[in-house]
Amino acid sequence: METPNDQIMQRKEKLQKLIDMGVELYSGSVNRSHSCKEAVDQFEEGHEVTLAGRIKALRWHGKAVFGDLEDASGKVQFYAKKDAVGERFAELSLLDIGDILCIVGDLFRTRTGEVTVLIKDFKIVSKSLRPLPEKWHGLKDVEMRYRYRYLDLISNSDVAAVFKRRSRAISLIRSFLDEKDFLEVETPMMQSMAGGATARPFVTHHQALGVDLYLRIAPELYLKRLIVGGLEKIYELNRNFRNEGLSRFHNPEFTMLEIYQAYADYNVMMNLTEELVVFLCEKLLDKLELGFGDKTVEFKPPWKRLTFHEAIREIAGVDIDSESIQEEAERIGVDCSDCESKRDNILNEIFEKVVQPKLISPTFIIDYPSSLCPLSRPKSGQPELAERFELFVLGQEIANAYSELNDPGIQYEMFKKQAGLDLKKIDVDYVRALEHGMPSAGGLGIGIDRLMMLLTGAASIRDVILFPQLRPEQEKSSENEPA
Repeated sequence: METPNDQIMQRKEKLQKLIDMGVELYSGSVNRSHSCKEAVDQFEEGHEVTLAGRIKALRWHGKAVFGDLEDASGKVQFYAKKDAVGERFAELSLLDIGDILCIVGDLFRTRTGEVTVLIKDFKIVSKSLRPLPEKWHGLKDVEMRYRYRYLDLISNSDVAAVFKRRSRAISLIRSFLDEKDFLEVETPMMQSMAGGATARPFVTHHQALGVDLYLRIAPELYLKRLIVGGLEKIYELNRNFRNEGLSRFHNPEFTMLEIYQAYADYNVMMNLTEELVVFLCEKLLDKLELGFGDKTVEFKPPWKRLTFHEAIREIAGVDIDSESIQEEAERIGVDCSDCESKRDNILNEIFEKVVQPKLISPTFIIDYPSSLCPLSRPKSGQPELAERFELFVLGQEIANAYSELNDPGIQYEMFKKQAGLDLKKIDVDYVRALEHGMPSAGGLGIGIDRLMMLLTGAASIRDVILFPQLRPEQEKSSENEPA
């Protein structure tokens, strides 16, 4: 049975024959006249075209060959015969599926009506030394698909469609916010303090400064410094890094959209979130009802709104006024051994374990306990609650937003509670910024990767990240060494 290594050797032998024939390989730019799709869509009998792409099929018929050429736009059939290309037909005989080819020829239709290019001239742009995944089965191993994404893209047209949709979505997000006079900004990815969220950071060392720095876990505190500075409507499409676990919904490097608006609150951010997601559904999918497995989710506004306590009472069936909330948790099978017996921590555990998985349709959960929200403004008249919401769809958090805390005294006390005895963990410069005066503001964070899971129907976050983080390969075989 022929092995991949056998095929590699055969392809290397063909490469050497081409070199011996004086064929220039791995050449420079190609002046294409059309994409493959344009050649098909704009078909005109006898019209000359110059196309380039990857060979996806070869069918030999004596002194003639049919093949399929594919570029980013689609696929077209080509036909070459020895009478037309003369001695150079020997070069064509050394082609393999996977090679990248430029062809010049005239369009015609076969007897079956298929648009085809009759080759008059050609150039081998690049020789593929490794065989592509087998045509009919493609690249099915999930781990291989993520590890060798380039092969996944070559083999599975649906995968390329996902990432084209992602790119289109990000472009639409920018246009949506730009239209509303938001300013796109950039903030540091390396920070002297890891702030704006509670997460374990990645640590790096700056040689010239002689200090440790942290890859950001969130851009929040820098963006709010800009609100202090007078930039009233801003957003950042940013990469964040959290040194935590891998799962279907978590990747250590991920993309967030963060938006801040002066003189707004969490209600303004709620309306903005709903409007943005509906806009994306309409522009990308032309519908507001999306199917996910056996579930159908309706995105038509207005979306449901429940307070944190209402959700626990109605969905988990827990008496939130009970004197022993821990007993209530145990009654419904929620383990609270890591909650330090704090009431709000126990309620949050109940919410995450019992309530969240049942939030299928878009639902805003609002008014969280203040103790869980150190960067959020307390609710007027109810300081035990925070003006915060989270958006959940299909049991997953998609967005998180606050009415931002702008009282420097309260903020400093919140930071001290978080830091415990280690006051060096407090971002004193941020508190100093607040002391110069920050207007009331609404802040919003949307997980782009999870949002794209919704908009593409992907089952895993790794399906919407081109190069997700993976564990190192366990073994190196000879097949993995360079050809």
